[in-house]
Amino acid sequence: MDYTIIIAVIFGIAPSLIWLTYYLRKDLHPEPKKMIFKIFLWGAAITIPVFFVQVGLALLLDSLNLGATLKSILYWFIVISFTEELFKYLVIKLKVLNSRHLDEPLDLMLYMVVAALGFAALENILYLFTPAEKMSLDQLIDRTLVVDLIRFIGAIFLHTLCSATIGYSLAVSACEPRFKKFAVVSGIGVATLLHGFYDFSIMTLEGYARFVVPAIIILALAFMVFTGFEKLKKMKGVCPAITGSRRAG
Repeated sequence: MDYTIIIAVIFGIAPSLIWLTYYLRKDLHPEPKKMIFKIFLWGAAITIPVFFVQVGLALLLDSLNLGATLKSILYWFIVISFTEELFKYLVIKLKVLNSRHLDEPLDLMLYMVVAALGFAALENILYLFTPAEKMSLDQLIDRTLVVDLIRFIGAIFLHTLCSATIGYSLAVSACEPRFKKFAVVSGIGVATLLHGFYDFSIMTLEGYARFVVPAIIILALAFMVFTGFEKLKKMKGVCPAITGSRRAG
């Protein structure tokens, strides 16, 4: 029996579910489980078009006569980071912004996190899936646990933080219509830059910097996000754009 797929699916989804449980506890007015499940699945589903877009952009980038450093920067910041943050944002724009389940600013951050965790779950499954012909079951589980732990505190957490940053900008845009476009563009821009710096530093830096820089990025993002959560809790019920969407639903 090929146990590789089973192990990849179980351990691939588990970190996202753990983080999902953690984030949902921050919501004093829990969202419908059906809606959470729906957005999680949409987050996972966009992994597929994102993959093809990234492959196409990577091929285009390779065809350009650019230096290696510039190509690396464009690859990690545009091909990888921007496409992933943009598509996660589109899930919320298309599936949440006009939903009757959107009834307070904090919901936007939470739904962005849910979409990110769906995306990260499928991405994690693909990372964990490797042919097992030359690996025993014990070796496969050991490798899976190590990769899972590293991604749990690294890439998966990063996905939630970057998406939560965009979610905060969406909440600001809903509560302050004057700054709508600026807030959304800024949120996607900040998420893209920090996501790009994280990936670029891990893949290109050497020595301690390869670990220190990503750790600083994670900590800075975590501080921004959890500060944002607290601010949005105090903004409950004061955003006409959100209460309007609830009436429309």
